[in-house]
Amino acid sequence: MKTRLIILSSIALAMPLSAAFESWTNREGKTVQLELVEVTGQGAEKAGVFAMRNGRKVTIKKADLNEESEKKIDAWRPKISGPASVFDEVLDSNLVIIDGEKFKDHTIAKRPAKYYVFYYTASWCGPCRNFTPTLVEFYKKNKTDNFEIVLISCDRDPNAMEGYAAKDKMPWPNLKLDQVGAFRSKFDHGVSGIPSVIVCDLKGNIVTNNGRDLAALEQLVK
Repeated sequence: MKTRLIILSSIALAMPLSAAFESWTNREGKTVQLELVEVTGQGAEKAGVFAMRNGRKVTIKKADLNEESEKKIDAWRPKISGPASVFDEVLDSNLVIIDGEKFKDHTIAKRPAKYYVFYYTASWCGPCRNFTPTLVEFYKKNKTDNFEIVLISCDRDPNAMEGYAAKDKMPWPNLKLDQVGAFRSKFDHGVSGIPSVIVCDLKGNIVTNNGRDLAALEQLVK
């Protein structure tokens, strides 16, 4: 099997290793020092994106690595910065984001400094389908480190949720559908109709339940 591992130059190998660089071994037993910076795909398509010492990046499929290196791919989590919130326990490891036509696992690498904006919506909701493109444009125009939008779906079918996100090219993370019930049990935002946009501070307090007023929301999240 043709190896995907890139052997670094002898000069690079002679340099002191930083803590981020570690050994990765392929199924042929060849080992190289690389820094894992991202994991992409799922299942058989899972792969690691690695940084080399010269600054270049290389992608290596998990299937091309030995068992020990495969386990390191599975255990990897991106570094998270920013202040903690009451939502972290539920949101961490339970988010997806649209990548083309499909969802992929997502972690908020930099948590918002002030607010979580929860967008309650569904693919079958006509008013939601009318409002979503406007919210997408708002997000693209106003996104800063102060806030993050997280979609809370009222769909029953994960494929419908995924198709909705893909069609409208939603740029924000979505709570996994199988986690919505637990989220709504823990955080009662008093949502009785959709679309609904609820803005919360990091302690979980509702700042406004009228986030659909995008002019006011823009002033709030600046």
